[in-house]
Amino acid sequence: MRKLCPNFDREDGLETILEVPIPEEMFTSMGSNLALRCQNMLTWMKAQTADKWSSPIIVGRFNELSFLLYIVGSPLIPLQVRVDNSVHRPIRDSSIEASTAKYIVQQYIAATGGQPALSSVNSMCAIGEVKISASEFYQSDLRVKVGTTEEMGGFVLWQKNPDLWWLELVVSGCKVISGSNGKLSWRQCSNQQSDISKGAPRPLRRFLQGLDPRSIANLFIDAVCIGEKIINNEDCFILKLETSRGVREAQSGPKFEIIHHTIWGYFSQRSGLLMQFEDSRLLRTNTEKDDGVFWETSSESVIQDYKYVDGVNIAHSGKTQVRVFRYGSGSASHKRELAETWKIDEVNFNVWGLSNDFFLPPLDCIRNNL
Repeated sequence: MRKLCPNFDREDGLETILEVPIPEEMFTSMGSNLALRCQNMLTWMKAQTADKWSSPIIVGRFNELSFLLYIVGSPLIPLQVRVDNSVHRPIRDSSIEASTAKYIVQQYIAATGGQPALSSVNSMCAIGEVKISASEFYQSDLRVKVGTTEEMGGFVLWQKNPDLWWLELVVSGCKVISGSNGKLSWRQCSNQQSDISKGAPRPLRRFLQGLDPRSIANLFIDAVCIGEKIINNEDCFILKLETSRGVREAQSGPKFEIIHHTIWGYFSQRSGLLMQFEDSRLLRTNTEKDDGVFWETSSESVIQDYKYVDGVNIAHSGKTQVRVFRYGSGSASHKRELAETWKIDEVNFNVWGLSNDFFLPPLDCIRNNL
């Protein structure tokens, strides 16, 4: 990952630290020599300024990238995760399916380093790279080309607990900042105002892709075991979580309703580790012209490359496939498939000086929430 940028104002000046590191492959593709790459990087950075958004070409490209980054790069999970250091629930009066799930979660805790190691983590900073691509857009039986190729970028992720986190994700010149301060979750794109997520603050989906074992354990401790499945030649237990009606209503709005949101985790019977994470959401938008349009989003993350960092076993790479369907009364059906390949380059635990003020939302979020 490239973390430094040359000083464009003074040749003898110190190099500038990039807010979000970018993959070396991305920097190399910016030109045939160092001077040209640096100049193109400067142009790329300036393209994010507000005066460039009046260009229809730039706005169109940013809107396409924003869609990719919102759907694939920075989605939230529907359930709030407890901040408990000790992951334990009594199995008395639990069903066989719920008791089995609690046993599987305890095996997962042992496989990721054990309860003392997980409890010793108070904060985290992760740096990684992503490659995001999208299929052509399908409207009914017609294929509509949107001109999207594979996009590269990088991200920095900070976390103090499941409700205190901050993500900066930059892909091909488009930047998304997303975060939670423990009271509300929000995100902001380069050319758009901040968007506040309805309902209680909840974790970024990226944490549940093998990066935060304690949150994964706290999430699935209330699941039920519904069967077995082979994932990448590994026999896995399937744990399932359903969002309650109250949670769905809290996250719905006046113009849309969440019909269901379900989560599945696939845990290896051999190693105890999380091998795959899935979730599916069905949302209905209400319009004046028809009875409602349905949006179904299904995400499937294959989790790989587990390595120990300070005694905690976390995943360092994986791939996420997302399928988006749109259908409904009086509306043409739409379908699109998206994919993200991600890799963690650096992880640090217990970051000194990381205060709660670091996770404050943008000013317009605070004003809109008053």
